[in-house]
Amino acid sequence: MNAVPLRPRSAAVLGVASLAGLMMFCWPLLLHVQHPHDEVQPPFLFLALLPVLIVVVLAEFSEGGMDAKVLALLGVLTAINAVLRGLSAGTGGIELVFFLLILGGRVFGAGFGFALGCTSLFASALLTGGVGPWLPYQMLASAWVGMAAGLLPRRASGRVEIAVLVLYGVLAAFAYGLLLNLSSWPFTLGIDVPGHTGSLSFVPGAPLWDNLHRFVVYTLLTSTGSFDAGRAVTNAVAIVLLGPAVLTTLRRAARRATVTVSPAPARG
Repeated sequence: MNAVPLRPRSAAVLGVASLAGLMMFCWPLLLHVQHPHDEVQPPFLFLALLPVLIVVVLAEFSEGGMDAKVLALLGVLTAINAVLRGLSAGTGGIELVFFLLILGGRVFGAGFGFALGCTSLFASALLTGGVGPWLPYQMLASAWVGMAAGLLPRRASGRVEIAVLVLYGVLAAFAYGLLLNLSSWPFTLGIDVPGHTGSLSFVPGAPLWDNLHRFVVYTLLTSTGSFDAGRAVTNAVAIVLLGPAVLTTLRRAARRATVTVSPAPARG
């Protein structure tokens, strides 16, 4: 089911916004400096544009008149996800927000998964006081998690479907951690990790592979074996234990709601 159908224009807007968002995550690795001693300012303009891009995509989704039942489903799942995130609070990487996001994207499609990722992280940040410059990055990365869940093969069912979702949940947990690390790494100065000699800080103007090596080591030593692994285990356990029942409930709700899509209004 595609509760939020991606029309050609919506898909194009989503693709452009995702490409721009990916560049905002990866700018430290793409930056080219002619002289190593040139001063480099972080692209705060990009940071300001990121929430605008997200809003543009969500507005494009609703351009065709999003069904009221779809909005109701989105609101309910967003509220549940916000409460789940507040309860888990990310302690030790235990984050319950992603398993419902993945299952929602799986049942209702890629567009719905993207919207649910944005609204879930935004609502939970308001509840937990987690609003800050990191929030647009969290919203976009979680939106990609929900969107990709909606693009998984549709033919899988039963235990195979649960296995696919578990594997995806594990990979998504590490990918989310990698992206969030990349968003904050350039602003973290003087990174010295116990057990590792030398700084792992971003060096403006350094060759791509040097900065990439520093970032990969930084991620492996600081989050891969702790927060990211905890998030991956949480996703896997939650999907195995709760996935079948939640998928059945969501699909039953979709059938009873008889989700329909309103035709796009004629343009003058």
